[in-house]
Amino acid sequence: MLSLVKLADSWNAIERDLPPDWGDARLLLTVDDDRRCDRAAALLGPANPGRLGKRIRFSAARRGGGVGPEAARRLLRRLDDEGVVGKLDLVGSTEAPASELQVTESLHDAWRRQLAGLPPDWSDAYVEVRLDSTDYLERGALMLAPVNPARYGGPTGFRFRSARRFGYGVSAEMAARCLERCDDEGVTGEVEILRTLSDTYPAATQGPVWHVGGRSV
Repeated sequence: MLSLVKLADSWNAIERDLPPDWGDARLLLTVDDDRRCDRAAALLGPANPGRLGKRIRFSAARRGGGVGPEAARRLLRRLDDEGVVGKLDLVGSTEAPASELQVTESLHDAWRRQLAGLPPDWSDAYVEVRLDSTDYLERGALMLAPVNPARYGGPTGFRFRSARRFGYGVSAEMAARCLERCDDEGVTGEVEILRTLSDTYPAATQGPVWHVGGRSV
């Protein structure tokens, strides 16, 4: 029986063969089943694909706009998870000076790194997400909707609360999923935990309140 190569694995192999200073990689996905083409294009939506019949073109980039290599990998895993079969080829690539290459940490990884720096008994956190562009505001707000984000902290800032065990605020796991959704959509930025409290026990309240800029958060 012929073993099918998963699309994410194909991208891994392509990426390994690219030069160290690659800046953009132009990719071509040829879908085996005509009936799965619409779905494949939809799942690749964040990469702004172009489609002609069974052939779908998109790019991964380490500089400028567009989805980065990790986001491209996650998008292709979505196709693998839904059983979309096809062939992924490298159409071309361009090199870029090291100063232009993206070394931006994903939002999900930044959140995990911030959590790792908290004390073991942390109970409440006040978090800011600063997006890299105002172009990301609408999509970022949609992806972050479950964390109940508030526009605060500059023109591209969102803030939300997280609670580890109980009280007001989204769980750390839900925040991680929402930030990963942003990564999948090519939304980039930074995550910072601005304030944190440890070992709080709300009594007839939803939790502690911070006063920031003259308002309660």
